Amino acid sequence: MPQIPHTLHELTVGQLSARSGAAVSALHFYEAKGLITSSRTSGNQRRYTRDALRRVAFVRAAQRVGIPLATIRDALAELPEERTPNRDDWARLSAAWRSELDERIRQLARLRDHLTDCIGCGCLSLETCVLSNPDDISGERISGSRLMPEGRAAGKA
Repeated sequence: MPQIPHTLHELTVGQLSARSGAAVSALHFYEAKGLITSSRTSGNQRRYTRDALRRVAFVRAAQRVGIPLATIRDALAELPEERTPNRDDWARLSAAWRSELDERIRQLARLRDHLTDCIGCGCLSLETCVLSNPDDISGERISGSRLMPEGRAAGKA
């Protein structure tokens, strides 16, 4: 891993990529989504402050546990003056995300436990299909072997 001199306060996208482990394309994507920021040199090259390393680490850790980028961006925007998140910020935000993750875990466990009940065809001919028609919510509204978009007339392709 390349070492960055402590006297260097701005990183190129290549240096940030090498140190963070994120691909250059991912860094550009993060920037486009407002997760990190850069300045431009007179030659129009991106330069990132050293704290971008921590922001990228924060984003990647949150992504690994399944937090959507929009949620991560909103969390970072809540920090005073968009400062770099610290350990206390991570503790507070991860606690807030815990219930969302717990709910997803419950949903995935339910799908796993009922996977063998599914014939995988999507025909909705089963009274209850836990994948395509959980708790027969479609059966409450319509019947038939396939679902049509709301407001679409029957028989039209």
